[in-house]
Amino acid sequence: MSKIIFFDTETTGNTEKDFLCQIAYKTGEEKFSGMYKPPIKVSPEASAVHHISNKMLEDKPPFKESEDFHNIKDLMEDDESVPVAHNAPFDLMMIKKEGITPKKFICTLRLARYLDPEEKVEKYNLQYLRYLLEIEIDAVAHDALGDVLVLEKLYEKLKKRLMQNEGLNEDKAVEKMIEISSHPTLLKTIRFGKYNGKKIEEILQIDRRYLEWLLAQKEESDQLEEDWIYTLRYYLEK
Repeated sequence: MSKIIFFDTETTGNTEKDFLCQIAYKTGEEKFSGMYKPPIKVSPEASAVHHISNKMLEDKPPFKESEDFHNIKDLMEDDESVPVAHNAPFDLMMIKKEGITPKKFICTLRLARYLDPEEKVEKYNLQYLRYLLEIEIDAVAHDALGDVLVLEKLYEKLKKRLMQNEGLNEDKAVEKMIEISSHPTLLKTIRFGKYNGKKIEEILQIDRRYLEWLLAQKEESDQLEEDWIYTLRYYLEK
């Protein structure tokens, strides 16, 4: 039976060049949260979100040198473990930099999109879904452990919906969630810029150049744009 581990990282920023400064997880009744000194400074933009300052991290050990590292590595890399995160590719990128590579994972962001094929939900970030789905929980937003507690409740709601929609038992639902999470999501609608709210298929017919420009922007971005790059290449047949 799979061991589900809900986890979240807080980081120095939101690009591929950044590092974790906090990690939290919950598995069963076990909860953990720890802060670490990253190899680069926390950006003011990141501190404004999670309220972790460089001064708070001055006396913390680097994650790899901490007493927690090997326990977390063993937990995440265990054959039975299934780490769950919201926008998991980003958090997985952060822990991979520290030498931790889980064998499988579940991304609740990709799962939420999968369960919304008509794209009725305007946003898919964790806190938006928290209030959209009326998840009642006492948890501080943008704190790693607080986000983990919200994540656990979100996961349960999404799993239940998947089981109902596709007639799956719990084990099969977990397998399906792992499969959904293992590849990029094909998006259908643009939610920003001059074509906000339009279907990508429509834009392709009237302004292919815009999609080509957008693909170039995403490919050059220092943020993790896996879903968008996959989507735009699909529509542009590249």
